[in-house]
Amino acid sequence: MRVVRHLHREPARLERVVLTLGNFDGVHLGHQAIIARAVAVARERHGQAVVFTFEPHPLTVLAPSRAPALLQPLAERLGLLRDLGTAVAVVQRFTSRFASQTPAEFVADWLLAHLDLVHVVVGHNVSFGKDRAGNTATLRSLGAEHGFSVESIGPVTVDGMEVSSTTLRRALQAGDVALGTRLLGRRHRLGGRVVTGERRGRVLGFPTANLRVPPGLLLPADGVYAVFAGVERQRIPGVLNIGERPTFGERRRTIETHLLDWAGDIYGRPMTLELVARIRGERAFAGVDALRAAIADDVAHARSILGAAGAGR
Repeated sequence: MRVVRHLHREPARLERVVLTLGNFDGVHLGHQAIIARAVAVARERHGQAVVFTFEPHPLTVLAPSRAPALLQPLAERLGLLRDLGTAVAVVQRFTSRFASQTPAEFVADWLLAHLDLVHVVVGHNVSFGKDRAGNTATLRSLGAEHGFSVESIGPVTVDGMEVSSTTLRRALQAGDVALGTRLLGRRHRLGGRVVTGERRGRVLGFPTANLRVPPGLLLPADGVYAVFAGVERQRIPGVLNIGERPTFGERRRTIETHLLDWAGDIYGRPMTLELVARIRGERAFAGVDALRAAIADDVAHARSILGAAGAGR
């Protein structure tokens, strides 16, 4: 997949483009349906599927107080778009100046000026342009004027609820990993770099790898999770704790994973955590011995969960 960072810097137009546009944060089942349709139409019309996405999230610029925590960093989003068959991803830097364009200006000055646009696939609730004034009807009107067709996809539903990035964030913030998996069609992942911690886990007999994630990333609800950790091309079962370690009176949120039946030096290296199930919420214990016993129970529970999950992804 080719990545274009700024359309205005491209020396040539992209030919026979089947386009879809949006934030695509999470690349959930709703997004996947839209992109799958764009890829299918591109094949039918001997064109190329192009995704137009934004960085940073538009609300970071338009309404910072309402900007959501992101479900994934840009690199992971692009990797998923590539895996879905996208030929080109346009990553448009979102600025107040960019946001000030009317829908017609955006289509003429940004899309048609750089893309040989033949078809556009969008979600049923798409909005674009100044004050979010553009919608599917706007696109169809502009398409009739400029010679491209438009279709709308969705909504996609799971368990009677519409799949959206907002629904997915709420599920993860509530610790509902099972619902998150159904909304994504895969398990949610956290990625970052292993950093040195305070080594309390080692003293307790359960050494942990402390993960530092990119700023602005959404974290699931505090608690204990059964996970598979991706370390140096290995997939290792583990027990993840997200929280402030209240037994020790701390107020700094940490992401710590005890890797089961594995030992090695991974400090400074990247690690990805694949969330399988939530075991329990975070709570304070009477002392170190009670905490040690609880962790032992968590490990046993995680072994059972992950053994049943096997190598399923």
